[in-house]
Amino acid sequence: MRRLAITGHRGLSEALERDVGSGLREHLSGLAPRLTGLSCLADGADALFARAVLDAGGALEAVVPAERYRDGLPAWHRAAYDALLSEAVLVHRLPHVESTPRAHMDAGRYLVEHCDELVAVWDGRPPRGPGGTADIVDYARSLNRPVTVVWPEGAAR
Repeated sequence: MRRLAITGHRGLSEALERDVGSGLREHLSGLAPRLTGLSCLADGADALFARAVLDAGGALEAVVPAERYRDGLPAWHRAAYDALLSEAVLVHRLPHVESTPRAHMDAGRYLVEHCDELVAVWDGRPPRGPGGTADIVDYARSLNRPVTVVWPEGAAR
């Protein structure tokens, strides 16, 4: 069983979501049914990865950073979050109440520590705040965890 986790940007344009979704599907092709994907299911990279894992016939495990995590997601994404969460074969709930940068960093570390490979939808830039994509990539690399970056050439956030 191959365990892949996702970290990545939110707030992607429609065109960038299409390109990233294609890149994720290409990366996952041929891995299922022996594929498990770990995701926090946020809008953007997390949800695109989760859907690609499920569509490829893999199993989805959700990581919920905090009790109030869903409340911090955009209102327009909550139905998609709920749908993906309902399709997860396992839900890992971290012991935080509020959806804070610390909770997100802990979730990112959890993802890295429980995967064989980290997939990063990342533009290569420094983090905008603690617990961002760059921090999670740095943590994975510090543990010598393989990191695959999926980012369309020439794309910008």
